[in-house]
Amino acid sequence: MQPESDDLRPGSSLGSAMGHTTATHKHKSPMRRLIHGLKRLNSYSNENSDSSDEDERSNAPGDGRDGTEEFVERHRVQEIRFNYESLRARKMFFLTLAKCLLKFGAPSHRVGSQLNDIAETLLLNYTLLHLPGVMVISFRDSTTGTNEVHIVRAAGRVALSVLEKVYIIFHYVNEDEMLPSEATTQLEELLAAPPIYPLWLRCVLSFMSATLICSLAFAGSILDCVVGGTFACGLQFLGLKGASSSAIYANVYEVTGCVLVSFIARLLASLHGRLFCYNAVASAAITVILPGFTILTAALETSSKNITCGAVRLVYAIIYTFILGFGLTVGSEFYLLFNESAATDTDGLAVTRTIEYLTGFFTPLNVSMTGAEPNQRGFGVSLEIALPPPEAMHMVKGCYRDPSWTWWRKPLPPYTLFFLVPIYSFLGTMANLQSYHSRHTPVMIVFSCLAYTANKGASVISDRVYVSSSVGALVVGICGNVYGRFSRGGSYTSAVPGLMFLVPSALGLDGGLLSPYASNATAESAYMGSFSLGLRMIQVSVGITIGLFISQIAVFSVKREDKVIAVAA
Repeated sequence: MQPESDDLRPGSSLGSAMGHTTATHKHKSPMRRLIHGLKRLNSYSNENSDSSDEDERSNAPGDGRDGTEEFVERHRVQEIRFNYESLRARKMFFLTLAKCLLKFGAPSHRVGSQLNDIAETLLLNYTLLHLPGVMVISFRDSTTGTNEVHIVRAAGRVALSVLEKVYIIFHYVNEDEMLPSEATTQLEELLAAPPIYPLWLRCVLSFMSATLICSLAFAGSILDCVVGGTFACGLQFLGLKGASSSAIYANVYEVTGCVLVSFIARLLASLHGRLFCYNAVASAAITVILPGFTILTAALETSSKNITCGAVRLVYAIIYTFILGFGLTVGSEFYLLFNESAATDTDGLAVTRTIEYLTGFFTPLNVSMTGAEPNQRGFGVSLEIALPPPEAMHMVKGCYRDPSWTWWRKPLPPYTLFFLVPIYSFLGTMANLQSYHSRHTPVMIVFSCLAYTANKGASVISDRVYVSSSVGALVVGICGNVYGRFSRGGSYTSAVPGLMFLVPSALGLDGGLLSPYASNATAESAYMGSFSLGLRMIQVSVGITIGLFISQIAVFSVKREDKVIAVAA
């Protein structure tokens, strides 16, 4: 089965994905009109008897009907029976679908409209209250005047490949091509199935992704990349194995991981010879636990005017990032209790303040005035000028890089971006549980590369984080919407890796995720630097929101009759 797009709505074709041809319906089918008519007449209880009577009359001699009319009549009766499955089965499918959309990272700003479509097909009268991670669904029984309330909970984590399968099942039921009971069975199998990649492979993907992002975003050397990737692999293992098996440890997993990574990174950075850079190693390690998907979802919901869910997710992501920043600060400060001299290492070089004394004469430039005595006035002033130390001239994003060092202690040359960025994009799609042989995977890689290129190019024009992230989100949003409109592909799933690539790359433009320790910094300024990570995360989220909003305006300004599910629609 080939995965289909998230651009699924009543009337779109899915036959090519399943090996057969399905007609495209512009309007509501006669079968659905017939079903609604039967519901208004309250004749569902007499369906079997009515259909049998019609079959007998159709076979009666001399009725004037040919074989074609008889086939159409029987086909309509079959469609009625097909859709009027038991109410319990339809409700069960509806609830299972809602849980799948929550669990596999569906765009929450489109969940309401998708459930409305399927409820219309299944003839369900319901009310939905959607909060992050929770859905409260109430089914209304008009005959008895009672409500049946269900609470659906699921910890959302992006799984692009499984999400495509959920959309295929959703589309089949919405187009009356699959029974709700059969669809429920398939959805339950997806919920019970393990991730498409095993634990060891996901840890390897984290190692490789952190290794590449250390060089791409934080100017790390090969040594920094290897160490940062190892830390990221360990954090991924703790998150997938330790946090999932212990509810108590899951609450402190991020903080303990940041403290441990920061402590070891500061220890390695203080070794003789300056082999490792604290900023590059620690920043690359914690990229695997950055709330990139939460920031993306909050930006999509905010741009679509879903204020409740968008604000909740955005505040959570910001507070979560503050916790990560304080964890890094605590780990570094804890090591400095044992080795205070490490605070003055070259990875924390700051601009020092020196006093320079200048003496001389003020000489007017007006040549009509002559005489040295009245026109020259002596002065003696002291100017406080900020001058960097000589070693600070070789600082790159908080890391000291001596030009005389060998190649494996320097950042990788710029031409390596031409193959490192596509490789990281491919690893990012696999980290989001996208199947490597899916037809959407090459498109995701291209969009991710375009996002990094736009982000990097915008940083040359402006050093503002929100400007560069908004330009990258604008490019990805336009590409995703156009791809979803004209190729019937997955606009949302194809844009997710590129938008999530913007989070570490945009933060890396401002010198990494961490504030370097100044040699003359006070304790208060050192701890205030912990807020910088959260503040930059706010800038990134605002930039992504603005970029997606502008892309939505740019794409949907071109009128088209068909309505599609777009990235930020």
